[in-house]
Formats: sequence, structure tokens, C-alpha cells
Amino acid sequence: MEKFSRITSIAVPFPRVNVDTDIIIPAKHLKSIKRSGFAAGAFESVRYNADGTLIEDNVFDGPKYKGANILIAGDNFGCGSSREHAPWAINEMGYRCIIAPSFADIFASNCIKNGILTVSLPQEDVDALVMAAEAGHPITVDLEAQTVTCENALYKFDFNPTHKDMLMEGLDEIGQTLRSKAAISDFETKQKMMTPWLYR
Repeated sequence: MEKFSRITSIAVPFPRVNVDTDIIIPAKHLKSIKRSGFAAGAFESVRYNADGTLIEDNVFDGPKYKGANILIAGDNFGCGSSREHAPWAINEMGYRCIIAPSFADIFASNCIKNGILTVSLPQEDVDALVMAAEAGHPITVDLEAQTVTCENALYKFDFNPTHKDMLMEGLDEIGQTLRSKAAISDFETKQKMMTPWLYR
């Protein structure tokens, strides 16, 4: 998993509220457990007409926001059914950070497991960042300092220390567990002595 410490990028403004995981990646695209191949179907109803043609001037495909690594979203982003394909699709689209007033818990957890930072800020701060994104101003997100800066404005955000460590070190839950190899080995040695029949 790629480490996350600090990024500066233009941002895609998509402040729609209650965007669920089926909008992020429709169920018909969940045909693989690989972490790639989902970007084309991501936000399909926002990006494509019924006949499959691209919707003109949609924020995800226009040249104005090309190369953006930050997504500014609306309240309760990522609600609905749990599917890890949603952060896979978002990650494949190039977004390393999502800023919104709030996130669905399971979606936010899945983002962390896939190296995506979810930043919760008050609605008025998100509104200001949406306006800045629409104007094309770059935004800097600093996980270590837990700040978002844009032009002369600075916004502080809270973040779980364990999740912060995971993102900054580029570790998922398994990788974090393997930091304790010595303790795991010590436990296995003692267990073999106390319950040898388990190892026959």
C-alpha cells in the first residue's frame, strides 16, 4: 500500500449528499476481486448517458480537473452496502484523499485499508473548499499535521491515531500485525510447548 503523508493537488468538487456505494461503483461491475478495472464504471450514472455516451461537462472527465488527486464530496459519502470495490474504483481514478462533512463508517474503514485518506470537516469548510476547487485553486492535505490548506485558509481535522499510522507507514491491517513478528514467534514457541498435539 502506498504511503500517505502530504499531497497538493487540484480537487474535483462533487458535493452531492448521500452518495452511496452503488453510485460509486454499480453492482453490475462487481465481477472481480482484483483491485483494478473498476475506474471505467465508477460514478457511471454521473458520467454516462443511458446510451453509454459520456455526459458533457461532468466533473470526473472534463479537462478542468484532469489529474486531480483530491475529491470534495457531500455529507454521508459512501453510505449504502459495504463493498471494498468502491475505494478500489476511487483509488484507480487517482484520488488519494476525499474531503466531506461525514462518511459512512464501513466505507471510511475500507478507504484506510486501501491507502485513501478520508478527511471530515464542518459543512461550511467543505463549502469553501468546493468553491476553491471550482476556481481551480490547489489544495494541500497534510496528514502528519492534520491540516488542509488552500490559498490563505487553514482547516484542522481530527483523525484516528492508529489509522494515521497505517496510512503514513503504508500498512494495511495484516502489514501492521506483521510488525510484531517477534511477539508472534514467541507466542508460537510457547504454544508448541504447551499444546504440542496441535502441531503433529
